[in-house]
Amino acid sequence: MPDFWPSCGYRLLAAGADGRLALTDDFLRSYLARPELAPVRESCAAELALHDALLADPRRRVGPETLAAIADPDARDNYGIWLRFRDRLTAATSLEAAYVGLFAGDGVDVPPLFVHQLTQVLLRHALTAAAEPMAARAAEMLFRPQKIAVMEDGAVMAADEATVELFATTGGFGSLGELLAQNRTPLREVDLDVLDAQNAHLYWERDERHDFSVSLNRGRPALDALARVLERWVRHFLGVEVAIRHERAIDDPRWAWHVGLDAEASGLLNDLYNDVDVDERRLARLLCLFRLDFTDPKDMRPAIAGRPVYLAMAMNESNALKLKPQNLLLNLPLARPQ
Repeated sequence: MPDFWPSCGYRLLAAGADGRLALTDDFLRSYLARPELAPVRESCAAELALHDALLADPRRRVGPETLAAIADPDARDNYGIWLRFRDRLTAATSLEAAYVGLFAGDGVDVPPLFVHQLTQVLLRHALTAAAEPMAARAAEMLFRPQKIAVMEDGAVMAADEATVELFATTGGFGSLGELLAQNRTPLREVDLDVLDAQNAHLYWERDERHDFSVSLNRGRPALDALARVLERWVRHFLGVEVAIRHERAIDDPRWAWHVGLDAEASGLLNDLYNDVDVDERRLARLLCLFRLDFTDPKDMRPAIAGRPVYLAMAMNESNALKLKPQNLLLNLPLARPQ
């Protein structure tokens, strides 16, 4: 099995007897090497002392007076944010429990970056036994926003948003490209390789470059791979078996339940369900519909047992797709609380 996404820190964690990921000190230490927390030449003595102390014991208590002693306000804020996140991780029984706990209460109180990193490492764990390249690329869509392009021939392509922005800014030439752009020198268009069945094996050579686009059209392998990833995601967290397949439309007079896989799709499905008029421009942002069926209807709420759950994903007005895989964990009609 390829050891993909090595920088996410998966190899620093340990799986317990229940299959859940247990937090380790080394995983916590990996955050201290990030640019937001790593010392720089201008770091004051208090910041350096705190960094050294946390490297020695990443779970140590840090009082407000220790943070207040850091001279740089940005560094002080960064440590405060990370410590709040760290305390959430250490208080939970597993990384899975910590992840679900992020979305409880009044809302997420940590930066999206931390949520995406945690999503990635948990997907890495869930995909362990099915690490096919197309599944890994499809899984990227759950923690890295995608830029959507609808081509003249009807092809719907998804590419990593950050990669697209990088190429648009630098033309793929790094700092030289930025200089050229500042001088209004034309840069090459963004033209990323398309990952498909024939070249899928190349993903393992570029798994952290995020420079493969995929087709989201019906019948292309990426949508099927995404469905399989979502099935594994549900199975790993909720312990129930589901089957997910692509749907052309929701033509169901007994439509009972739906889950939007992103904010745009959630609002769109809610309006369609409630017979609210949806204009064509907004409807055109709908990228895909799925149907989810529970293998065992007894896993569902009795009132709708055996009925399908409809899923959707949609791009926003900026042609960005920002999936929220937590929606599947929090909003399915389960018979028993998780």
